[in-house]
Amino acid sequence: FSLDSIDMDLLTESFPYSETEDQIRCLEEVQKDMKSKKPMDRLICGDVGVGKTEVAIRATYSALVAGKQALVLAPTTILANQLFNSFSKRFALLGVEVKQFSRLTESKEVKNILHSLASGKVCVVVGTHRLLSKAVSVPNLGLVVIDEEHRFGAKQKEFLRDFCLGADVLSMSATPIPRTLQFSLSGIRDISTIKTPPPGRLPIITSVEEFQPEFLKSAILYEVGRGGQIFFVNSNISEIPELKRGLHQLLPDLKIGLAHGRLKPEELEGVMLKMVNGEFDLLLSTTIIEAGIDLPNVNTIFINNAHLYGLAQLYQMRGRVGRSSVQAYCYLVLPQSDIGVNARERLRTIQYNSELGSGFAVAMRDLEMRGGGNLFGVEQSGHLAAVGFHLYTKIVREA
Repeated sequence: FSLDSIDMDLLTESFPYSETEDQIRCLEEVQKDMKSKKPMDRLICGDVGVGKTEVAIRATYSALVAGKQALVLAPTTILANQLFNSFSKRFALLGVEVKQFSRLTESKEVKNILHSLASGKVCVVVGTHRLLSKAVSVPNLGLVVIDEEHRFGAKQKEFLRDFCLGADVLSMSATPIPRTLQFSLSGIRDISTIKTPPPGRLPIITSVEEFQPEFLKSAILYEVGRGGQIFFVNSNISEIPELKRGLHQLLPDLKIGLAHGRLKPEELEGVMLKMVNGEFDLLLSTTIIEAGIDLPNVNTIFINNAHLYGLAQLYQMRGRVGRSSVQAYCYLVLPQSDIGVNARERLRTIQYNSELGSGFAVAMRDLEMRGGGNLFGVEQSGHLAAVGFHLYTKIVREA
């Protein structure tokens, strides 16, 4: 890819913020990859709001200038919609067409998008897992951007590996899974980190608390009293109605909204819209809020039964608050019964890594706790049992 064009300067100038040092370094590394003859396979590791999307927008435009097609993948319809809005807004100035492809896309529009892609027309398509189907053919593929890379499974990644053969791949995540991180650390994939937080952001105060009605009441009243809103996360849908009743008994005037995967897409959209407009004080939801929700007025989050979640999930959910210059709070709520040693270690890791930009440190701790896979170890058999880690990394380097 050649990355020098007048339109590229226009795109850069339309960025409403100043680039941070980390962002500039990351952009340079991506540009160097795209100029080389070898297909790019780079992971960008950075917290929510540090500017990963801007890197993706500029990389996508570079592919379009070269006459190629670009796909942007997101794990949920909410996040895909948010990315679609970001890309559309920036590319509108340059007359570039951006299309959205998810379960909410009408069948007529689906046919048009599939036809455009199959005919090799230069365009950008932002979509969910739905893009990973055999019906989708992209003969002129130049770049694939994968947002929230840790939310895609191993099978989907293997499908992507074949699907993206010869194309540049840019993955983004705040907390890469151990498998991905190990690939990056051993040199199979390239990695860039963006650690500089946006100006004015404060670390999120994180504490582990027992499920006590009085504590819940005082924390909710404090947030509502300063004009803010609250997320209350509970993974089990069947427990949500009972929790809502309990919260109403505690605080009868509290306006509560419900959000979970069993709602119809239009119902879910309606709830989110009401939350954005400030019609709810508290949103009682499942982990559906984990990716892509950007509500600067929500500055307290309760994560119920926090011991049941993985490190990356806890880190992502905590990242839903503290999106403005207001002090944010994250409460990891536990039952009164005892929890396991591993769960306690996960909660301690989240509690102590409260600084902005600590996603990489959390991912490294996850790799230490869970291991990087079963390539070496007592459960391995056959010839590989005779290969040590040192020899393996030497072979990888040579390859």
